[in-house]
Amino acid sequence: MSGVQGGTAVVEARTDAPDSKARRRGTGLFRAFWRWHFYASFLVIPVVLILAATGLIYLFRFQLEPVLHADLMKVVQPAGLVAQPYQTQLDEVRAAFPGSTVVSMTEPSGPDRSTVFSVDTAAGPRDVFVDPYEGKVLGSLNPDRTLSGAAILLHGELMAGRWGEYVIELAACWAIVMALTGYYLFLRGRVARARRRAAGAAGAVLRSRHGRTGAVLGIGLLFLVVSGLPWTGFWGAKTQEFATSRGTSFWSEDPGALSNPTSTLDESLPHSHTVPWGLGKTGVPRSNPADGHRSVATVDTAIEVGARNGLRRPMTIALPAGDEGVFSAIGYAFEDPGKERSLHVDQYGGRVVSTYGYQDYPALAKVVSQGIALHEGRRFGTVNLWLTAAFCAGVLFMCVSGPLMWWRRRPKGRALGAPRGRLPLRATPALAVLVVALAVFLPLFGISLLAVLLLDQLVLRRVAGLRSWFNVAR
Repeated sequence: MSGVQGGTAVVEARTDAPDSKARRRGTGLFRAFWRWHFYASFLVIPVVLILAATGLIYLFRFQLEPVLHADLMKVVQPAGLVAQPYQTQLDEVRAAFPGSTVVSMTEPSGPDRSTVFSVDTAAGPRDVFVDPYEGKVLGSLNPDRTLSGAAILLHGELMAGRWGEYVIELAACWAIVMALTGYYLFLRGRVARARRRAAGAAGAVLRSRHGRTGAVLGIGLLFLVVSGLPWTGFWGAKTQEFATSRGTSFWSEDPGALSNPTSTLDESLPHSHTVPWGLGKTGVPRSNPADGHRSVATVDTAIEVGARNGLRRPMTIALPAGDEGVFSAIGYAFEDPGKERSLHVDQYGGRVVSTYGYQDYPALAKVVSQGIALHEGRRFGTVNLWLTAAFCAGVLFMCVSGPLMWWRRRPKGRALGAPRGRLPLRATPALAVLVVALAVFLPLFGISLLAVLLLDQLVLRRVAGLRSWFNVAR
């Protein structure tokens, strides 16, 4: 909702009674919120624009990737042929990539799709695609360099590692400010906007559409920000530490897998994007080489055991990392986190070492898992998908229309065109409490807010040129 009330405030200033002393000083609540809304947009819009665009790609990854890589991902089932055993397909992959480690296998999602093996090679991770009927290797891709893989990295860290995570988290914090101030401006400015539309003022239609769209999207934006916070590198990590100290967790911890863990499922499958959120931090148990040498289980055994135990399909099977490793069968339950389960299969006797699912999650992990399913547009199937897609499209409109309105009304002189306003915190204690609460609950917001206030007090107000450029209220 950035910049939407630019014209609104101007109309009020021109059509109402002569400016009061408070307005001349820029202490009115409307003008103060307008200013914070304006400046928040400078940080929020570039990041949110990227998140909305990459979010759209991620939403339709299952439709886009098979089109872009049809030669690898799509197959034709020959008449009379059935799929080869997964172990046979695994042997073909190992022969095609000698010296590499096959990390996991994911079943075909349909009769016209290939089997996918995740392989760690000397040159980096590869997704290897196998024709399940002929058992031949079709080719491979770097999972982080596909369209959807790049979108995931941009969406999560702007391809800048930990610092990228911090930038996204900071923008998310200020997006809350932008949404809350935007709602205030939308409600308070509705009369002025109606006047401008009735008068046929330039840009009135765009301002009205921007405001109405923002009023609808604001709630969704707040939800996506809150549901995405557990992913963040600072707030998410610190809050998880706090939750753990209170006996709960954002993630589940498989007690049966903690006896001799070699890694977590996230660490076992770092590039697969198939591990459910709630199971990502579960440990992986070990097989006992001295137990059950009479038979050796295969990846087909793990699939069969998973199917007998009701795991959702297509399953992903994490392969044993060594003589003590296990087959970890993961049932993703794409549309219903409540049906997420994983089980670990001993690689010798084929027995289930442990099983863990949504019903075993801590209460907090259950809430986070459901929130993330909504965030990713999959909780309620096609309806959730298209609503989230419409939301992303609306955000893209907001990111374009806000700067466009500012560009149209920007002053011709050497000034930024920022609205003049100052938060009347002394006169409105409730507002002061809200600002302090946000700063405490969102530490990166608090730190950045303090930096902005210090810059305003120590630099912008004292340098005449900067004071004029930024239109600082004295």
